[in-house]
Amino acid sequence: MSKSATDQESKPGILDRLRSRYGWFDHVMRAQERYDECQGNFFAAGMSYYTIFALFPLAMVGFSVGGFLLSRRPEVLDGIEGRIKHSIPGEFGDELVTLMDTAIGSRASVGVIGLATAAWVGLTWMANLREALSEMWEKRSEKPGFVSSKLSDLVAMVWAFGAMLATIALTALADPKLMRKMLRWLGVPDFDLLGALLRVASVGMAVAVSWLLFTWMIARLPRESVSLASAARAGLIAAVGYELFKQAGSVYLQSVVNGPAGAVFGPVLGLLVFAYVTTRLILFATAWAATDGVQAENLRAH
Repeated sequence: MSKSATDQESKPGILDRLRSRYGWFDHVMRAQERYDECQGNFFAAGMSYYTIFALFPLAMVGFSVGGFLLSRRPEVLDGIEGRIKHSIPGEFGDELVTLMDTAIGSRASVGVIGLATAAWVGLTWMANLREALSEMWEKRSEKPGFVSSKLSDLVAMVWAFGAMLATIALTALADPKLMRKMLRWLGVPDFDLLGALLRVASVGMAVAVSWLLFTWMIARLPRESVSLASAARAGLIAAVGYELFKQAGSVYLQSVVNGPAGAVFGPVLGLLVFAYVTTRLILFATAWAATDGVQAENLRAH
């Protein structure tokens, strides 16, 4: 074999040269390698399943709350029944009214079953998320006792869902139409500059809340807590990506809910994609934090 052929074979590839030249690119590649080695896609798919599965008990809780509210407002209930009979005349409309009355009558049992199922699904979701994050850190420690583990998962689940709802609400406030309605309701004169400033402030607050949430998730949800320094940097990356994804998701929902098929399947598909992409984002950010400061292999081009 000639010397030139040997030199050609020993010459690093384009990715190796880029990794040697740019530290941030080498970090991205190391994070992706950690994500793949620790089966990040597998964990993200499982988390998406539990997210969709949680819709059913949450819907039961919603029906139960609605039943309690309607039982205290008989005039509202009569108005709803009248609209159903007017919109769907005949036997089918009467069956819908009977079904609604039955659901309201069993609101207590439906609510209890829904809450119990939602708690079980939520705790399973949080336990799997902790396992996935621990895997990204390659942390393996003894699990705490059953009761203390479930209590810890319950507190973490409530905190995480509350923070996620806060970021979604702040993002929704940045919608121009909703912003103008709020300004009119508050009696504040609406002009373009004020609306733009409020939208920027709303998005900025959403990113800040997401940053705190993801930093806490990356550093404290693994079974063995890790340093906050690298978790904070990774949390900021996840927060910015999460906000961009929420903005894109709002555009998607507005485009698909107009048609009848989109109104039925669009939100469910959107939630499935939202859960999967968000989980992948969190796991990749955790892999980024876990590989932060790792010395890369010295790749030199000759």
